[in-house]
Parts: sequence; structure tokens; C-alpha cells
Amino acid sequence: MSRVNFQELLDAGAHFGHLKRKWNPAMAPYIFMEKNGIHIIDLHKTVAKVDEAANALKQIAKSGRKILFVATKKQAKDILAEQVKKINMPYVSERWSGGMLTNFPTVRKAVKKMSSFDKMEQDGTLDHLSKRERLQVDRQRSKLTKNLGSIADLTRLPAALFVIDVQKEKIAVAEAHRLQIPVFAMVDTNSDPNIVDYAIPCNDDAAKAISLVLGAVCDAIQEGLAERKAEKDKEPAEGEEQKPAKGGKKSAAKKVASTEDEAEAEAEEANENETEESAE
Repeated sequence: MSRVNFQELLDAGAHFGHLKRKWNPAMAPYIFMEKNGIHIIDLHKTVAKVDEAANALKQIAKSGRKILFVATKKQAKDILAEQVKKINMPYVSERWSGGMLTNFPTVRKAVKKMSSFDKMEQDGTLDHLSKRERLQVDRQRSKLTKNLGSIADLTRLPAALFVIDVQKEKIAVAEAHRLQIPVFAMVDTNSDPNIVDYAIPCNDDAAKAISLVLGAVCDAIQEGLAERKAEKDKEPAEGEEQKPAKGGKKSAAKKVASTEDEAEAEAEEANENETEESAE
């Protein structure tokens, strides 16, 4: 069964593209028709592409790797933050800092600096600073938290990138390409679907359409995480069943050895009796 259906996408306005004069010819395979100067997206293909992308993301999540979500446009960032927090994945919704992927070690240093500020507040170090120094620390921490707070748990490069509007997030897409990180994206009629690995043809300006597609993707990732947890819980149980009882092999060997000793003793005793009888 498909994760989204034609009617849901239609009701969400996912079929509305951009003006004909703004279209990208590479999107031709995903355009159904033109109406009143606006391109209409073929939602049957959208349904298929959502399923394809969701299944691929599910496998990535099942493998235990992270997926970074990126959406900084006004109508998408709040929806993204709300949906992605539920599945505990990193996201960027305020501003894409240049080099966030290609210069990842420096970004990690900034995240560690932000963590150090939090520790200073917890252990009371900030209370011993002057008012001016305290103000400077608070400003730095709020700026870092705003830009990098959502990727604080990202200790290594993500396994994939999910982008809403490849035109706006072109720097993020370019960095992912440079590092050979697969890109999943919602692509409107004014964008090039060939620059991403998994293109979902859809209206990337309608809040309802963004919420619908993002919800389907997050549900798939949640399924992958649940399956991973179930497999982890199952492995120790199977290990306990297959593990032999402590000292089982040794006790069995002792039993065999004692049986052999008894047989040898009986044979020796029989030989001695025979020798005594012959001597008499």
C-alpha cells in the first residue's frame, strides 16, 4: 500500500507547479499538463516517488545511520522542526552555514563550544564572570544554539540529506554531492531533478503538501528505527538460547573420562583374578 494517495496529495495542493515561463525542461517527465499558464504535476508519479524515497530512507534508518533534514524557507521550517523532532533526527531550519558538511570538524568544534557554555552555567562558572562577559557568552550561546542546536547530536557526517526546495538549499546539495552523500528532495517544476538522487515531484511551497510528504517520510524512518530496535532486542535472546550451560562441556568430558576409568579398573581387576586362578 502506498504511503500517500492521489486524493491526499490533490487536497494538499501538491499538484500545483510554477508558471510555465519559470519551468525547468528537466521536469518535463513529471508534468501532467499546463493550465492557465501554470504547470500541473503528475501526482501518480509523485505517489511512486514518495514510496521509493521512503523505502530507501527506511533502510538507512534501520542501519543505524543519521539523515539530515534541511528546510530554511518560511513555510517549511516550522513543519520540518515539528516532524523531525519526533524521530530524533538532526535538522537545519534556520540557516545553512557554508561548510557545514565539507568543513564538518570545524562545525563540531562550534557544537562543543556551545556545550561548554551549558556546562559553565550548570557548574556556576558564569556567576563569577562580570556582567559584560556574561552578556557576551549569552549572545554567543544563543547564536550557536539557533544555528547548530538541532545538529548537536550529529557526531559524524550524515548518511543522507533530505531537502525541501533544492533551489533555495543549493549550497547544501552541492556540499552533499562533493562528499558523495545521497540527496532526497521535494522538487518543484522550476528545479532540476537530476541534481538529486531521489526526486519527489511536488509543490514545495504549499505547507499542506510539505507536511504530507514529510509525514510519510518520517513515518518510514520511524518504522526503520523500530525494526532496528526489535532486531537488537531479539539478538541477546537468541544468544542466550544458543549459549551452552556453564561448564556443560567440561562436565560431559568428566563423565566420559570417569566412565573410561571405571572400565579400565574393571578390566585390570578381571586380569588380576585370572592370574591368581592360574597360579593356584
